[in-house]
Amino acid sequence: MDGWLEITSEAELRELLGEPMPRAVTKERQALHETDREWLAASPFCLIATSAAEGSCDVSPKGDPPGFTKVLSDTAIAIPDRYGNRRADGFLNLLANPHVGLLFLIPGRKETLRINGRARIIRDAPFFDDMIVKGHRPSLALVVDIEQIFFHCMKSFMRARVWEPETWDPGCLPSHARLMRSVQPVKESLAELEHYYGPAYSRGLYG
Repeated sequence: MDGWLEITSEAELRELLGEPMPRAVTKERQALHETDREWLAASPFCLIATSAAEGSCDVSPKGDPPGFTKVLSDTAIAIPDRYGNRRADGFLNLLANPHVGLLFLIPGRKETLRINGRARIIRDAPFFDDMIVKGHRPSLALVVDIEQIFFHCMKSFMRARVWEPETWDPGCLPSHARLMRSVQPVKESLAELEHYYGPAYSRGLYG
């Protein structure tokens, strides 16, 4: 495009950004510290990034009560899978490419815990009994063998003012039902969709 200046090499990128600060390099670990375990015990939400063999990517959210991620060892964690839309985009990617990136959040905290590693899809294991929520045992779990772990800085959350309620405006866009009808073909009426995504929607969170 006219006027676009594209970066095409690491040398160009480093010339523009410079080198990382020493503590940004040395913060990487390969095993869980006690502080990491405490963070995982307090986190109710994470984002899981995967990539297919040909390079197409997916990021999927996972959420449950705090501590839903189970620590299996100093170098392995397990994340339960819950009832959803059955697309399984991330799982399908992992069958072809086991590399995975995780971002764990704690509401109100501006830093995040990042874990990168290799994942396996497990259909059953004794630890599934520790992942029961509201009587529902997961049918699958993602076991991640940790290769890299570190805390990510706070600047992006501070710039976005993510946890400042006075900046929130959930009504800036139409309801989810209206959004769906505007971007995809659906057989249900708007009233039916509004009812489906209404107060009763929470009753189907676990199956």
